[in-house]
Amino acid sequence: MSEYSTGEIAKLCGVTVRTVQYYDGRGILVPTSLSEGGRRLYSDSDLRRLKIICFLREVGLSLDSISELLSEEQPENVISLLLEQQETALRDEISEKKEKLDKLTELKKGLSKIEKPDSQDIGDMALIMENKKKLKKVYTNMLLVGIPLVAMELASIIIWIVTGIWWPFIAYLLVDIPFAILVSRYYLNSVAYICPQCHKVFKPTFKEAFWARHTLHARKLTCTECGHHGFCVETYGKEETENASD
Repeated sequence: MSEYSTGEIAKLCGVTVRTVQYYDGRGILVPTSLSEGGRRLYSDSDLRRLKIICFLREVGLSLDSISELLSEEQPENVISLLLEQQETALRDEISEKKEKLDKLTELKKGLSKIEKPDSQDIGDMALIMENKKKLKKVYTNMLLVGIPLVAMELASIIIWIVTGIWWPFIAYLLVDIPFAILVSRYYLNSVAYICPQCHKVFKPTFKEAFWARHTLHARKLTCTECGHHGFCVETYGKEETENASD
């Protein structure tokens, strides 16, 4: 079994000798033995105890609370719960920092495609990145509706081909057309567009947006602010339009 002096155990746990002496005085880290010369000697068990004390101090527990906790019959149960909470907090922090790093990387990538980016270009890109999660939710909701509709369409076509019964396909069309209009309205009500000319966020009319030429993330529209007609970049539109002029 290893034995450690006050200085050695302090170094192993990253604390000062005075801190170890203070914990000894408080009775929460009593050395296992004394040398013939009266020096305090700490065991591996004492080392583990000091590491636990240091951790509990890091998560905000007072020394009185630590003393009460370590005096329990099964302190490991509470300590295990605290460790789980600390692990969750750290994972959340890592996830948050990774999200920020991804945003920074995407912003740099986008700016590299602009010859002379200005503050408005950066603002547009920041808005688009900020709203990506909200747009993703809109797309997910549309997929949840669209996949069953596509399955119904395929099933009605197969029935028509195999059995010659055509009325399920007609029934499907009678349901699908109004449903498709509702889904389109939901989608267009959930998005807005950024004008590349004046950088304002605007909402086109449903009719204009529905029939406009479009790519995956842009539509050819007329800006309601400056009148520019061209491809405008899609963003989430339920909140930002209220603050478009801020």
